Amino acid sequence: MSAANHPAYKEELERCRYTLDYVKKSLERAIEKRKKVGNELDNVQRHMSGDSSADYTSIMVNTLIHDALALKIKNLHTAKSKPYFARIDFLEDDTKKIEKLYIGKMSLARDEDQEIIIVDWRAPIANLYYEGRLGASSYECPDGTIEGQLLLKRQFSINNGELEEIFDIDITTNDEFLQTYLGANAENRLKEIVSTIQEEQNKIVRAPMWKPLIVQGVAGSGKTTIALHRIAYLIYTFEKSFEPENFMIIAPNRLFLNYISEVLPELGVERVNQTTFEDFSMELIGKKFKLTDSNYKLNKFVNYNTTDEQISNNNLIRQASIVKTSMYFKDIIDEYIKIIEFSFIPKQDIMLGTKVIFTYEEINNLFTTQYAMWPIAQRMNEIKKSITTRLKASKQDFISQIEFECDRKIAKIRASKIDEKEKQELVIKAFEKRDRVIGKIEKVTKTLVKEYLDTLPKISPYQYYIDLMKNADTFDSIASKYIDKEVCKFTREYTLSVLNNKMLELEDLAPIIYLKYKIYGMDEKIPVKHIVIDEAQDFSAFQFFVLKKIVKDSSFTILGDLCQGIHSYRGVRSWEEIVENVFEGKKCEYLTLEQSYRTTIEIMDAANNVIDKLQNSELLKGKPVIRHGEPVEIISKSDIDETAKDICQKIIESKAKGHKTIAVICKTSEECELFLPLLKRADKDITVITGNEKEYKSGIVIVPSYLSKGLEFDVVLISNANRHNYTENELDVKLLYVAMTRPLHKLLIYYVGEKTKLLD
Repeated sequence: MSAANHPAYKEELERCRYTLDYVKKSLERAIEKRKKVGNELDNVQRHMSGDSSADYTSIMVNTLIHDALALKIKNLHTAKSKPYFARIDFLEDDTKKIEKLYIGKMSLARDEDQEIIIVDWRAPIANLYYEGRLGASSYECPDGTIEGQLLLKRQFSINNGELEEIFDIDITTNDEFLQTYLGANAENRLKEIVSTIQEEQNKIVRAPMWKPLIVQGVAGSGKTTIALHRIAYLIYTFEKSFEPENFMIIAPNRLFLNYISEVLPELGVERVNQTTFEDFSMELIGKKFKLTDSNYKLNKFVNYNTTDEQISNNNLIRQASIVKTSMYFKDIIDEYIKIIEFSFIPKQDIMLGTKVIFTYEEINNLFTTQYAMWPIAQRMNEIKKSITTRLKASKQDFISQIEFECDRKIAKIRASKIDEKEKQELVIKAFEKRDRVIGKIEKVTKTLVKEYLDTLPKISPYQYYIDLMKNADTFDSIASKYIDKEVCKFTREYTLSVLNNKMLELEDLAPIIYLKYKIYGMDEKIPVKHIVIDEAQDFSAFQFFVLKKIVKDSSFTILGDLCQGIHSYRGVRSWEEIVENVFEGKKCEYLTLEQSYRTTIEIMDAANNVIDKLQNSELLKGKPVIRHGEPVEIISKSDIDETAKDICQKIIESKAKGHKTIAVICKTSEECELFLPLLKRADKDITVITGNEKEYKSGIVIVPSYLSKGLEFDVVLISNANRHNYTENELDVKLLYVAMTRPLHKLLIYYVGEKTKLLD
């Protein structure tokens, strides 16, 4: 309700003004302190001597303080507009004092007595706001379970320092407050979810870190924002154990990273690793490769304006992708590595003179049996140690034997009856010969191990991969156990054609990383302890497997929606596949997000009607919140020009209503380019999203269906949902479902000719 009409308005207004005043004073103090620390840093750096450890320590400490103050200042600037969003009153058992706690995006304590003014939303006691009910309630903290009575839950809408609305509630969010939030424009929603996190979302945010967490969330359920809030929560909870750099989020593309880039700083989190699988792969492999455009491949799959021959070829390309992203391709690589191992050790003994130090059989046994659990390079390091140790002992035996022989010869010379001068010459010659032979032994032993190791293959993982594809006999003999001959032959030849053009496909990255891991190991320990993977349905089991292998001792949060698995030819088809193959059947936490907060009831019902066409009971459908909107409009037009004219008019009308983000979703990129000049009359700044953008610019855009996933808009207009564009195959069903679940408020679907049966 309007704040002025609430019975506690006077009390809350006074508290709001007090908090804002303290935030202002804290900001002034923090700015002054940062300036002082900055001056001290400049002074030390100007006058430090090269060997002063005290100066170095001072720089390190002051830099950390300076950075911490910069983050605090940023948070306080945000708090000037919106210091907190909720209040809880809690009476702990066996106490008489009621704690009145105001919850915000950051914590703030009074300097003079450390009295808490604002509680960070990530603090254990703040969980009472998200999951507690009025009456007997409790929360978990490091000291154990704290029980008591939750007496009040109150929400606030504070904007630009003005107290606008107050709501008293029981569960997390009452309908009126949630409706206000859901009615916001798309560009504001991503940053404000912290105040409206629901109980099912909160369980994901605060789930234990070390148990693998898989989240199946429907379109519009807040997966991405919940993923970011989970990272913020984990950094806060484990701040004494880990740095922000120990956390990584892997997003589907760079455009998506830009789309979410402002959220973590808004939550007070900096320096978290944000990357794509492609970029992380290059870092792991240690070499930059040119990648083919994976969206180009999908565009070929969804474009039906092709010949029968092209369709047949596309089907084989799809099969090749399925092969290279499967776990049986990992088995193919394993068998290939066994072939590499078989010929890796040169069939020669290691000799010191005429003495055998190590036989080929001994070395090969160490390599293939005793050290078989390690990467090849690590095995050779251990074998090098063994050779060096035995060589050292053999060298010493040799030297001892030579010295013994020399001493015996000298004794014999001295016992002989020749004159002394001749004896002296013979003794000198004996010593010289001894030293000469020992010198040779020393020289040979210094280089013997290196020379042996130099005979070993030094081939990059990339080259090993090329060699596998080049060797038809080897590839076919292994792969034919898993796939039929036609697909086997096409996969090898198609992959080789890509490699010969000095390119890689996304599907080639996991196999190459796996080859490096198995042959050379990773160059250094990767300092990541928790990985969050968004849009995880588009990741293959092989990708997950590789990540789990190389980022040791790490935990995972995996979020996705199988209904939106438009890359199913290279993605997962069931979460059980990940549990079995990646986590080897170990117990994982599996949580679902069934409530869709993005779309209206009318839009969600229409989208669910489409996904129902797959008749797959395992697919989780979205349940819309109680928010009604305009009916979904399905509009027939005679041709593309008529469609474009009407879309232009609807864009102009939507802008007049205050809608800021509007998307025209076409089936393919070709269709996007066709519509671009026709829609310029509605907005001259309208652009086409191609998937190659590094920066997401909201506003009015044209986007192909397969690139709209993960984005949301106030209004969506689907350009042509006719029977030709959207058939009844699985990919088309999912593409139309994705497109229909992008809008917050309004959905219009056009078609030319006969309407797709998916909309019946």
